[in-house]
Amino acid sequence: MPLFKEELRHFISCVLDEDIGSGDLTTLATIPSITNLRAELNTRETIVVAGIDIAERIIHTVDSAISIEILVQDGVEVTTGNTLMRLEGNARKILTAERSALNVLQHLSGIATLTRKYVKEIAHTNCRLLDTRKTIPMMRKLAKYATRMGGAMNHRMCLDDGILIKDNHIASVGSIKNAIKAAKNYGSLASSIGITVECDTIEQAAEATAAGADRLLLDNMSLDMLRLAVSEFSAKVNLEASGGVTLDTIKEIAETGVDFISVGRITQSAPAVDIGLDYLK
Repeated sequence: MPLFKEELRHFISCVLDEDIGSGDLTTLATIPSITNLRAELNTRETIVVAGIDIAERIIHTVDSAISIEILVQDGVEVTTGNTLMRLEGNARKILTAERSALNVLQHLSGIATLTRKYVKEIAHTNCRLLDTRKTIPMMRKLAKYATRMGGAMNHRMCLDDGILIKDNHIASVGSIKNAIKAAKNYGSLASSIGITVECDTIEQAAEATAAGADRLLLDNMSLDMLRLAVSEFSAKVNLEASGGVTLDTIKEIAETGVDFISVGRITQSAPAVDIGLDYLK
């Protein structure tokens, strides 16, 4: 589970409060209180599942008496028409919980599905896909969990999770060398988690390597520049390519020999997948 128990309880409470308000008026007005339903969660396209257990918790928060059978676990790729979950119980409660459960499951599975597409493009190399901090506010832990289900590695969870010296930091202190020196003088934290430096040119990469960086973030470099960086610096530091990476370009980037590629699109632009709740007679 990507969230601690109390985090999950709070998240589900907020999700249901947002969707239900003071009550599901349509369901209360039209469905007799004693009516039961059987239903299935079915895929409408090929997806990588993420968030199935959270969907279950949402439904059970609305009504713990609903019978739920989970058929597919997170991280599994399934094709169109597969059943992810079967449930049976009070019709009012199932209808009330439906949209909240689907919203979370579709969103997280969308991230996992897009992530898996990127991972497949570089599977023949030793390069690993990284996510970024480009996430919907308050959804980061869940989004990064979904990228793991798709096969990516997590980059920084938050700003206290690593030292990444970028162009604005460098501009503020005058040089890459000064920025790295300041980071190293900050304390033992820098040596324990390492220092990454964003580099736009080979000259910056050389300066960062000489100053003691542990990883170079090679930002928006051409394929030729990436190959040169690999030949010059890969024996000394880890190399991460980033900037405008798409499904059409990631394969060639990975084949340059970089260690990592970070992609903001997998969390920032992933479309929700199509999953439907189908009611059974």
